[in-house]
Amino acid sequence: MSKNFELLQKLGKEDLLDSATAGNGHAALNPAGVAAAASSQPVKPGLEEIHSFVQQVFLVSGGNVPRSVVFASTEPGTGCTWVSAHTAEVLAGRIAGAVCVVDANLRDPGLHEQFGIENNLGLAEALQAPDPIRGLVRATSQPNLFVITAGKAVDASQGLLASDRMRMRIHELRAEFDFVLIDAPAMSQGSDAIGVGSLADGVVLVLKANASRKQTARQAVQSLQEGNAKVLGAVLNQRQFPIPQSIYKRL
Repeated sequence: MSKNFELLQKLGKEDLLDSATAGNGHAALNPAGVAAAASSQPVKPGLEEIHSFVQQVFLVSGGNVPRSVVFASTEPGTGCTWVSAHTAEVLAGRIAGAVCVVDANLRDPGLHEQFGIENNLGLAEALQAPDPIRGLVRATSQPNLFVITAGKAVDASQGLLASDRMRMRIHELRAEFDFVLIDAPAMSQGSDAIGVGSLADGVVLVLKANASRKQTARQAVQSLQEGNAKVLGAVLNQRQFPIPQSIYKRL
C-alpha cells in the first residue's frame, strides 16, 4: 500500500486536503521506489510540477510505463482538464513520438477551450459510429500533439465510456500514438470515470487543495479499485485554476 493512500486513510473524515498535508515532510515514492520527502521550497507558479509529474509517470526507464492514462477528479472545479491538457503538452515536448489527448467529458466538455479549437465532431460520434476514430483527430500547433474533442452531447452518454466501442477506440489510438491521455468527467457526476479508467492502463486522481475532502478522496480511490481501474497516483492542485501547483504521489 502506498504512502499516499496510507495518509488518506489516517486523516479525519471532515478535514480538507491542503498543501501542508502533501508537502510537510510526508513521503512520496519515486519511480525507483525510494522514499523521498516532498520539498519545502516554494515552487514557482506554472509548469514546473507538471514537468516533474510527467517525468515520474511517463518517462521512467524500465518497468511498465502506462501508455493510456485517464485523468479524473472527485468533483468539478479541481482543474482536471487543465492538468490533462498541460500534461499532454509537456509530454509531447519531451518525446519524439506522438501524444493524443481525448475529451471524455461528454456532458460538460472543456478540453477544446484549452487548445482554442471548436468542439465539433469528436468522441461522442466515435462511440456511435463505426468509422475509424483517426478521422476525428485534430492537430494542434505542437507538431506531435493531437486532440479529440468531446463532440456533441447525447442523452444516452452515460455508459458509453465503459462500452466495448470505447475499448476499441482506445485500442485504435494506442496503435497510432505513443501516449493517449483521457480527460474524464468528475466522479461525483456518475460512474463514467470508473468505466473508462478500467479500460486504460491507469488513472491519475486530481484533487484540489483546501476543497477536496479526504474522505471523498479515499472513497474515490476505493471506487476506482473496485471498478478494476488501476490508480497510478494523485495530483494535488494547490492553486486557483487555471495555474495549479501540483504535487504528484504514486499509489
